[in-house]
Amino acid sequence: MTGRPSPRGRRGTERKGDVRERAILDTCEALLAHKGYDAMTVGDVAQGAGVTRGALYFYFGSKQEVVTALVARTVEHLWERSRVTAQTDEPRRAIAAAMQRTVELWNEHGLVMRTAIDLSLTVPEIGELWNHTADLFIAAITAVLERAGIQSGTRPDQASAMARALCWMIERTFYHASQESREKLQEASATCEHIWLISAGLIT
Repeated sequence: MTGRPSPRGRRGTERKGDVRERAILDTCEALLAHKGYDAMTVGDVAQGAGVTRGALYFYFGSKQEVVTALVARTVEHLWERSRVTAQTDEPRRAIAAAMQRTVELWNEHGLVMRTAIDLSLTVPEIGELWNHTADLFIAAITAVLERAGIQSGTRPDQASAMARALCWMIERTFYHASQESREKLQEASATCEHIWLISAGLIT
Protein backbone atom coordinates (compact mmCIF):
# COMPACT_ATOMS: atom_id res chain seq x y z
CA MET A 1 0.00 0.00 0.00
CA THR A 2 2.47 2.56 -1.24
CA GLY A 3 2.33 5.70 -3.30
CA ARG A 4 -0.12 8.56 -3.44
CA PRO A 5 -2.24 10.03 -6.18
CA SER A 6 -0.35 12.68 -8.09
CA PRO A 7 -1.59 15.14 -10.72
CA ARG A 8 -0.76 14.43 -14.34
CA GLY A 9 0.00 16.93 -17.03
CA ARG A 10 1.34 19.57 -14.61
CA ARG A 11 4.74 21.12 -14.11
CA GLY A 12 6.33 18.83 -11.58
CA THR A 13 8.49 21.22 -9.55
CA GLU A 14 7.51 23.37 -6.57
CA ARG A 15 7.12 27.05 -7.41
CA LYS A 16 6.91 30.32 -5.52
CA GLY A 17 3.44 30.65 -7.01
CA ASP A 18 1.87 27.93 -4.87
CA VAL A 19 -0.53 30.46 -3.35
CA ARG A 20 -1.65 31.51 -6.82
CA GLU A 21 -2.02 27.90 -7.88
CA ARG A 22 -4.14 27.21 -4.81
CA ALA A 23 -6.34 30.19 -5.72
CA ILE A 24 -6.83 28.75 -9.20
CA LEU A 25 -7.89 25.38 -7.78
CA ASP A 26 -10.17 26.96 -5.18
CA THR A 27 -11.81 29.03 -7.90
CA CYS A 28 -12.24 25.95 -10.07
CA GLU A 29 -14.02 24.15 -7.23
CA ALA A 30 -16.35 27.12 -6.68
CA LEU A 31 -17.13 27.32 -10.39
CA LEU A 32 -17.97 23.63 -10.54
CA ALA A 33 -20.73 24.40 -8.03
CA HIS A 34 -22.00 27.49 -9.85
CA LYS A 35 -21.56 26.56 -13.50
CA GLY A 36 -20.58 22.91 -13.81
CA TYR A 37 -17.65 21.48 -15.73
CA ASP A 38 -19.04 21.91 -19.25
CA ALA A 39 -20.05 25.57 -18.86
CA MET A 40 -16.93 26.63 -16.98
CA THR A 41 -14.17 28.22 -19.08
CA VAL A 42 -10.49 28.95 -18.57
CA GLY A 43 -11.40 32.63 -18.63
CA ASP A 44 -13.85 32.11 -15.78
CA VAL A 45 -11.19 30.40 -13.70
CA ALA A 46 -8.58 33.06 -14.42
CA GLN A 47 -10.96 35.90 -13.58
CA GLY A 48 -12.11 34.27 -10.35
CA ALA A 49 -8.52 33.61 -9.26
CA GLY A 50 -7.46 37.17 -10.06
CA VAL A 51 -4.94 36.20 -12.73
CA THR A 52 -4.67 36.70 -16.46
CA ARG A 53 -5.32 33.83 -18.86
CA GLY A 54 -1.63 33.89 -19.71
CA ALA A 55 -0.68 33.55 -16.05
CA LEU A 56 -3.07 30.65 -15.64
CA TYR A 57 -1.50 28.89 -18.63
CA PHE A 58 1.85 29.10 -16.86
CA TYR A 59 0.42 26.66 -14.29
CA PHE A 60 -2.07 24.64 -16.32
CA GLY A 61 -2.39 23.99 -20.02
CA SER A 62 -6.17 23.66 -20.16
CA LYS A 63 -9.40 23.55 -18.18
CA GLN A 64 -9.03 19.77 -18.08
CA GLU A 65 -5.61 20.09 -16.43
CA VAL A 66 -7.03 22.45 -13.80
CA VAL A 67 -9.81 20.00 -12.93
CA THR A 68 -7.37 17.09 -12.92
CA ALA A 69 -5.15 18.96 -10.45
CA LEU A 70 -8.20 19.75 -8.30
CA VAL A 71 -9.18 16.07 -8.25
CA ALA A 72 -5.60 15.13 -7.35
CA ARG A 73 -5.59 17.57 -4.43
CA THR A 74 -8.93 16.28 -3.18
CA VAL A 75 -8.14 12.58 -3.32
CA GLU A 76 -4.81 13.28 -1.62
CA HIS A 77 -6.77 14.76 1.29
CA LEU A 78 -9.09 11.76 1.24
CA TRP A 79 -6.20 9.33 1.39
CA GLU A 80 -4.29 11.26 4.06
CA ARG A 81 -7.37 11.42 6.29
CA SER A 82 -8.17 7.74 5.97
CA ARG A 83 -4.73 6.10 5.78
CA VAL A 84 -3.81 6.18 9.48
CA THR A 85 -7.27 5.27 10.73
CA ALA A 86 -7.52 2.36 8.31
CA GLN A 87 -4.31 0.98 9.79
CA THR A 88 -5.69 1.03 13.35
CA ASP A 89 -5.14 -2.38 14.92
CA GLU A 90 -8.71 -2.87 16.17
CA PRO A 91 -10.89 -3.52 13.08
CA ARG A 92 -14.11 -2.03 14.47
CA ARG A 93 -12.40 1.27 15.29
CA ALA A 94 -10.60 1.27 11.95
CA ILE A 95 -13.87 0.84 10.06
CA ALA A 96 -15.73 3.51 12.03
CA ALA A 97 -12.88 6.01 11.75
CA ALA A 98 -12.29 5.42 8.04
CA MET A 99 -15.98 5.88 7.26
CA GLN A 100 -16.20 9.07 9.32
CA ARG A 101 -13.17 10.57 7.57
CA THR A 102 -14.73 9.70 4.22
CA VAL A 103 -18.01 11.37 5.20
CA GLU A 104 -16.15 14.52 6.20
CA LEU A 105 -14.42 14.82 2.85
CA TRP A 106 -17.58 14.11 0.84
CA ASN A 107 -19.33 16.82 2.86
CA GLU A 108 -16.54 19.28 2.08
CA HIS A 109 -15.72 18.30 -1.51
CA GLY A 110 -18.54 16.10 -2.74
CA LEU A 111 -18.91 18.05 -5.96
CA VAL A 112 -15.26 17.46 -6.87
CA MET A 113 -15.62 13.78 -6.06
CA ARG A 114 -18.71 13.45 -8.24
CA THR A 115 -16.99 15.35 -11.05
CA ALA A 116 -14.05 12.95 -10.81
CA ILE A 117 -16.39 9.98 -11.10
CA ASP A 118 -18.29 11.55 -14.01
CA LEU A 119 -15.09 12.36 -15.93
CA SER A 120 -13.14 9.22 -15.04
CA LEU A 121 -14.31 7.37 -18.15
CA THR A 122 -13.61 10.20 -20.62
CA VAL A 123 -10.55 11.96 -19.17
CA PRO A 124 -7.72 9.40 -18.90
CA GLU A 125 -5.70 11.40 -16.34
CA ILE A 126 -8.68 11.66 -14.01
CA GLY A 127 -9.60 8.02 -14.57
CA GLU A 128 -6.06 6.99 -13.64
CA LEU A 129 -6.13 9.15 -10.50
CA TRP A 130 -9.49 7.81 -9.40
CA ASN A 131 -8.61 4.18 -10.06
CA HIS A 132 -5.29 4.54 -8.25
CA THR A 133 -7.11 6.02 -5.27
CA ALA A 134 -9.59 3.13 -5.34
CA ASP A 135 -6.68 0.66 -5.38
CA LEU A 136 -5.26 2.29 -2.25
CA PHE A 137 -8.58 1.99 -0.47
CA ILE A 138 -9.09 -1.58 -1.62
CA ALA A 139 -5.69 -2.43 -0.11
CA ALA A 140 -6.66 -0.68 3.14
CA ILE A 141 -10.04 -2.43 3.32
CA THR A 142 -8.36 -5.74 2.57
CA ALA A 143 -5.96 -5.23 5.48
CA VAL A 144 -8.84 -4.47 7.87
CA LEU A 145 -10.76 -7.55 6.74
CA GLU A 146 -7.69 -9.73 7.18
CA ARG A 147 -7.11 -8.36 10.69
CA ALA A 148 -10.73 -9.27 11.43
CA GLY A 149 -10.02 -12.87 10.44
CA ILE A 150 -11.14 -12.98 6.80
CA GLN A 151 -8.87 -15.25 4.78
CA SER A 152 -6.54 -13.50 2.35
CA GLY A 153 -7.02 -14.23 -1.32
CA THR A 154 -9.04 -13.30 -4.38
CA ARG A 155 -11.86 -15.85 -4.24
CA PRO A 156 -15.34 -14.31 -3.78
CA ASP A 157 -15.35 -15.16 -0.07
CA GLN A 158 -11.80 -13.90 0.56
CA ALA A 159 -10.54 -10.51 1.67
CA SER A 160 -9.28 -8.99 -1.58
CA ALA A 161 -12.43 -9.69 -3.60
CA MET A 162 -14.67 -8.57 -0.75
CA ALA A 163 -12.67 -5.37 -0.33
CA ARG A 164 -12.99 -4.50 -4.01
CA ALA A 165 -16.76 -4.91 -3.88
CA LEU A 166 -16.99 -2.88 -0.67
CA CYS A 167 -14.88 -0.06 -2.11
CA TRP A 168 -17.01 0.40 -5.22
CA MET A 169 -20.22 -0.01 -3.21
CA ILE A 170 -19.12 2.82 -0.92
CA GLU A 171 -18.15 5.02 -3.87
CA ARG A 172 -21.49 4.64 -5.64
CA THR A 173 -23.53 4.96 -2.44
CA PHE A 174 -21.73 8.15 -1.41
CA TYR A 175 -22.02 9.55 -4.95
CA HIS A 176 -25.80 9.43 -4.84
CA ALA A 177 -26.26 10.36 -1.18
CA SER A 178 -24.00 13.42 -1.47
CA GLN A 179 -26.38 14.91 -4.03
CA GLU A 180 -29.22 14.93 -1.52
CA SER A 181 -28.11 16.18 1.90
CA ARG A 182 -25.60 15.82 4.71
CA GLU A 183 -28.17 13.73 6.57
CA LYS A 184 -28.51 11.31 3.66
CA LEU A 185 -24.73 11.08 3.40
CA GLN A 186 -24.47 10.21 7.09
CA GLU A 187 -27.22 7.59 6.70
CA ALA A 188 -25.44 6.11 3.69
CA SER A 189 -22.19 5.98 5.65
CA ALA A 190 -23.89 4.15 8.52
CA THR A 191 -25.31 1.60 6.09
CA CYS A 192 -21.96 1.05 4.38
CA GLU A 193 -20.26 0.71 7.77
CA HIS A 194 -22.86 -1.87 8.82
CA ILE A 195 -22.29 -3.90 5.64
CA TRP A 196 -18.50 -3.70 6.12
CA LEU A 197 -18.83 -4.94 9.71
CA ILE A 198 -21.01 -7.84 8.58
CA SER A 199 -18.53 -8.68 5.81
CA ALA A 200 -15.73 -8.69 8.39
CA GLY A 201 -17.70 -11.06 10.60
CA LEU A 202 -17.76 -8.49 13.42
CA ILE A 203 -21.56 -8.42 13.69
CA THR A 204 -24.29 -10.78 12.55
